[in-house]
Amino acid sequence: MPSMQPPKFTELIGPPPDAREFTMLTRPGLADCAPSGRIRLDALARWLQDIAYADVEDAGVAGNAVWVVRRTRIKVLRFPRFAEHFEVRTFCSGIGRMWAERRTTIAREANVETPCVEAVALWVHLDPETWRPIPFADQEIAPYGEAAMGRRISARLHHPAAPADAPGSPWTFRATECDIASHVNNSNYWQPLEEELMLAGQEPSALDAEMEFRAPSQPGRKLMLRDGVLRWIVDPDAATHASVILVTG
Repeated sequence: MPSMQPPKFTELIGPPPDAREFTMLTRPGLADCAPSGRIRLDALARWLQDIAYADVEDAGVAGNAVWVVRRTRIKVLRFPRFAEHFEVRTFCSGIGRMWAERRTTIAREANVETPCVEAVALWVHLDPETWRPIPFADQEIAPYGEAAMGRRISARLHHPAAPADAPGSPWTFRATECDIASHVNNSNYWQPLEEELMLAGQEPSALDAEMEFRAPSQPGRKLMLRDGVLRWIVDPDAATHASVILVTG
């Protein structure tokens, strides 16, 4: 059977002039890197969630809501490598009724004008007590509205469902991969892709991947289904936890 046509990647827009950006400095450590020395995708995903929280904390609104990631695109132009120093910059690139989009750029400190990684993520804004989506307070709109420049975004997911005959391979999430929300942390969903890249035997020089998170996962046995550049992480009963577009260069 021919592979299904993948959807378009989420757009990567640039920051508006003079709008609020948040910056942090970091570098890949020993536990972040593959044997070749390049950073792994799950480590990059942790950087994205760490700077997202650091930004809302810096803005003084960390206690207003819990944020849950719904979709993440990571476009690697050049993989960060062990012990290199990086500047990570992020800004709000769009706002919806109860969700927002965040753009993040990762560049070497020695050449901050040339990004190594571009990323965009859709985050849903949840009440910290009920964990249900809630609208933004004025206190939250104030620091981010200027950067969003009135750009409205949708929370609708657009990856297709897995075909019934898609081949798959087993995967297991561990209890140690759960976070404070009591389910597998989103960064660990990138590990099956890393396993695929590393077993392929040839290091990718570049990569573009987008993951949509559909249902929280608990530890246990899963399947990674494949159809062309599309991937799905599913339970053995076929409930889908995440879908992926993966294009390597």
